[in-house]
Amino acid sequence: MSASTIELRNLVVDYSTASGTTRAVDALSLSIATGEVYALLGENGAGKTSTIEVLEGHRARTAGDVVVLGVDPANRGSAGRQMRDRIGVVLQTSGLEREVTVRESVALFSSVYRNPRSLEEVLALVGLTDVVDQRVGTLSGGQRRRLDLGLAVVGRPEVLFLDEPTTGFDPSARHQAWELITSLRSDGTTVLLTTHYLDEAEHLADRVGVLSHGRLLLEGRPSDLVRASAATDIVVRTGDARTIDSAAIDSLHERLEGVAATMDQQGSELRVSSVETSRALEVLTQWSNEFNVALDDWSIERPTLEQVFLKVTESAERHVDE
Repeated sequence: MSASTIELRNLVVDYSTASGTTRAVDALSLSIATGEVYALLGENGAGKTSTIEVLEGHRARTAGDVVVLGVDPANRGSAGRQMRDRIGVVLQTSGLEREVTVRESVALFSSVYRNPRSLEEVLALVGLTDVVDQRVGTLSGGQRRRLDLGLAVVGRPEVLFLDEPTTGFDPSARHQAWELITSLRSDGTTVLLTTHYLDEAEHLADRVGVLSHGRLLLEGRPSDLVRASAATDIVVRTGDARTIDSAAIDSLHERLEGVAATMDQQGSELRVSSVETSRALEVLTQWSNEFNVALDDWSIERPTLEQVFLKVTESAERHVDE
């Protein structure tokens, strides 16, 4: 990754409503590097789609500075047209004409780009070769979504905007889309995506940003956010828990507190939660040796990006309600 391809500085997007003005995006600043996959996460109404529409040049902004590929997307002159020739877009909902075929759709979109991919390449990338002559209206929801993705990459985009691109996909189609996005990233394409599938963001994104009420709450590499924001659970079984002296359990509680870990006992199962897994494991092992407690069926349940997301957004909601 190199210099920034997408820059936002204090972006504000307001909507006029019958009851007044609603702020969808509130002083949002982002910098996305060339060749980076960046996932913008947030609950419905967080401001994700409004942000992407401004970057695509489809929506006017209220305030702030926006640059995509060195150009303001609001530019309607030749520079703006050249920028739009270098981007691909998957909208949240498809607007394709139902009566045209897949072949005709690809041909139409190809005609507006200077160096489009061939029909055969596009169909192979998104797995639609077998339905090339079917009308769009006869496709399943997942097939239409795959066609949206194919049309977004037909022009060999340098920047790809994906607004919930795999909605309606079965597991096989989702993984095929993931492989395509990973391949594009390897070729230097910059990708900005929104998704409600947190495993998708964790798998694809170099960095994620969590939005709530138009504000950026958290940003970073998925692995770093998970490691910093949520505890790992160490789960072990102790055989017959009735043979463990209560003094031994009290001692374990005390030792774990010393490494900022907590423990819950349910029958023969001990569940130790800690953000410092190695130190908690060391304490647990030393304790079991000292008190002659056999620890069986070890497992480590690592936190997920979804847990981090829920923790951050729920905290934000409580703050708004207050």
